Amino acid sequence: MKSSKSVFLLVALVCIALLGFAMYLQIVEEMQPCPLCVIQRYMFVLVAAFSLIAYFMPAPARRGSAGLGLLAALGGAGTAIWHLYVKAHPGVSCTTDPLETALNQLPTAKAFPQMFTADGFCSAPWPPVFGLQIPTWALIWFVLLGLVLLRQVFARQARSPF
Repeated sequence: MKSSKSVFLLVALVCIALLGFAMYLQIVEEMQPCPLCVIQRYMFVLVAAFSLIAYFMPAPARRGSAGLGLLAALGGAGTAIWHLYVKAHPGVSCTTDPLETALNQLPTAKAFPQMFTADGFCSAPWPPVFGLQIPTWALIWFVLLGLVLLRQVFARQARSPF
């Protein structure tokens, strides 16, 4: 079995790769993120951040960071589920409410507008990626990453000075 350190590093790298793919879709494919997409990006950033923190922490302290990463993954999964609901019900929208304005006023949206500014429509009919809608992919990844982090939360801690 892999050490928990390498698992946390892998989780963080997967999140970073997914954020990179989101930037590819935005810049190259010109798919502008909606507010729900941006929230999911924030959740991937949090999962990556808590995983990196766990990677650098001593073994006994990793469980807490894994738990926080798990909470971020659950928040991302919930957002992805709501996003899929919005896409399935065209009468429901998320772009004409204060959510977009609030997200675009956050300091991270000001510092990294390319990554965290919501400009798109949640119900936009973008073509599927490998046969699935983007929120479906996000949900799959949040569930997988959440399961990995859940396992780390409840894993027996080996006695190690590192």
